[in-house]
Amino acid sequence: MRRANIGTHFTSGSDELTDGDLRDLYSYPADLPRPWIRANFVCSIDGAVSVEGLSGPLGTPADKRVYDTLRELADVVVVGAGTVRAEDYGSVRIGPEGRRRRIESGMSESPPVAVVSARAHLDLHSRLFDQPEVAPIVITCSNADIARIADLANAGAHVVTAGEHEVTTAGLITALDGLGMRRVLCEGGPSLFGRLAVDGAVDELCITTAPVLAGGTAGRIATSPHAQVTAMTPAHVLTDADGTVLTKWVRLPLP
Repeated sequence: MRRANIGTHFTSGSDELTDGDLRDLYSYPADLPRPWIRANFVCSIDGAVSVEGLSGPLGTPADKRVYDTLRELADVVVVGAGTVRAEDYGSVRIGPEGRRRRIESGMSESPPVAVVSARAHLDLHSRLFDQPEVAPIVITCSNADIARIADLANAGAHVVTAGEHEVTTAGLITALDGLGMRRVLCEGGPSLFGRLAVDGAVDELCITTAPVLAGGTAGRIATSPHAQVTAMTPAHVLTDADGTVLTKWVRLPLP
């Protein structure tokens, strides 16, 4: 993996990026006063975010390195219930060295997965609840089924409400802040990311473009009933020898 661009200035440097370089490039801002929401996605050259419903076939070695780095740096991994079901999510696994670095920096050994589910409708027999590394968090609504909430709590989940009839963006951010989780990594799905984007809550987007054409009927990385343009600026562009392109975009300050 080589640095092709930093900021908006292309360089011709050919030094291979180390894992330490990646941690520096993807580090969160220091002394965050509120949750910083970073989203991470992979897509094909022709814009597909999945192949037959799964993002895994689009992964590349470079994407996996960045994916692991982002997870190591996060306080929490936020994901929508639909993506948890489609991708069969489990706990976040951090290697021994990553755990050591997290502990030395005052973080927990592994970040929990926080699932956004308005109805608290999750499979208690899924990988997420099967001997998790860290107890999952379920962010739901106050009018969700009481029995489901009780079942989730009995299965070991930490249940938090963030809205009455739907999980609002403001409620989600307040809930994460209340849990002391300010380095947020959102891994989808498109509807959750779309809502965050339209509500102006996405601070940063990391996106991998895999060097493949996928075709099919897959949608975009973000979907929402309404459109909202948010100006972003490139922080860096990385390339790998196989053609993978990895970019990090940061929201421009509000005028």
